[in-house]
Amino acid sequence: MKISRIAQLGAVAAIAALTLAGCASNEAGGSSAPAGDDTSALSGTLNGSGATSQQVAIQAWTAEFQTANPDVTVNYDPQGSGTGRESFQSGAVQFAGSDRPFSIEEIEAGPFDACVEGSDLVEIPAYVSPIAIAFNLDGVDSLDLDAATIAGIFAGTITNWNDSAIAATNDGVELPDLAITPVHRSDKSGTTANFTDYLSQAAGDVWTYGSVEEWPIQGGEAAQGTSGVVNAIKGGNGTIGYADHSQTTDLSAVNVQVGSEWVEPSAEGAATALDASAIEDGRAPTDLAFAIDRTTEESGAYPVLLVSYLIGCVEYQDADAAALVKGFFTTAVSDAGQQTAAENAGSAPISAELAAQSQEAIDQIK
Repeated sequence: MKISRIAQLGAVAAIAALTLAGCASNEAGGSSAPAGDDTSALSGTLNGSGATSQQVAIQAWTAEFQTANPDVTVNYDPQGSGTGRESFQSGAVQFAGSDRPFSIEEIEAGPFDACVEGSDLVEIPAYVSPIAIAFNLDGVDSLDLDAATIAGIFAGTITNWNDSAIAATNDGVELPDLAITPVHRSDKSGTTANFTDYLSQAAGDVWTYGSVEEWPIQGGEAAQGTSGVVNAIKGGNGTIGYADHSQTTDLSAVNVQVGSEWVEPSAEGAATALDASAIEDGRAPTDLAFAIDRTTEESGAYPVLLVSYLIGCVEYQDADAAALVKGFFTTAVSDAGQQTAAENAGSAPISAELAAQSQEAIDQIK
């Protein structure tokens, strides 16, 4: 695996607290001990914002981190990846959760108000999860769809469930004469960025809109956030949409074509696809941003995945904030942190190699 780098964007204020019992209500920053000092707990308030996909995992990491550091309060506002990056860049929060890293161009443009001028970013791929292409179609529980057909559905060129392209890969399935209602995110979304990246890489002759965070075309149904998409799919017959698999477990999901196989969404499949990918060239050593290969034919790989990042500064303006971020990120990439996220959010634990690379990056935070 290889590693990449991420840039940060503009501003939010409201922060929804994920607070554990016993956590003190401290002022931002506060006193803190060195992150590696086992005899002294940290204290203060750590604010983050970003991806809805990471929310359950961040709750689990918060529980672990605050249990070890009862005088720390962690607040995370799940307003979406774009808002999280904007908030981090403006200095409104000390870290962001994002389903895509900052681009190299965004990093070069800056600024990042929480960071010392000229500081590199730390971008850690802490949360790896399949994106389910979930559907609600009376009488149909399973569908096999190739990339071109999926792209046609979401591009609006395949509009009925009994279309010959769908029937061609679903022999024996009774497909209704019913209009397809594709559901997409209405907000700026890293999940959209990862899903359209799959469409663009795997079926670029059908999906001609590129890899984008904001849905680029009219039609279908728009919904806010992951929960909004899931509720919209559940609310109609003939609906299909994309969302973090952990939140679609009570819906049917498409099996996608990988080589000669049909692969269902799973944490194991997402991990296999990530292992078949590389870290983007041109990134700082602390910026572990992946260029995901959505066209892999690796057996068992599920290429419709998102890699969601924890983003911070290498060097903070506020040393107390640096200590809190360092401690929280360390909890997230630890074996215990990855296992508790897997148990609670259904994510794929990162490999031991990637965990070690991530910890090396986190150790540079100051």
